[in-house]
Amino acid sequence: MGTVAAIGSRTGVCGLALAGVDVLVAEDPDTVRRTWRTLPGTVGLVILTAQAAEALGGEAMAPGPSRPLTVVMP
Repeated sequence: MGTVAAIGSRTGVCGLALAGVDVLVAEDPDTVRRTWRTLPGTVGLVILTAQAAEALGGEAMAPGPSRPLTVVMP
């Protein structure tokens, strides 16, 4: 079973740590992209803030067998 990670601004994702989510703070688009590319292979679900999803463009939602399931917070 994979882990859950969240990528986004500190204020957008820090509360998810209370639920056991691996919080990966990324305040700017370059950091978001770098964080996405270096996700551990154990991550099965990624929660993105809307800003993080925008920074990744279609990269995060592109289907692929080795990509984690990805959701965007409203």
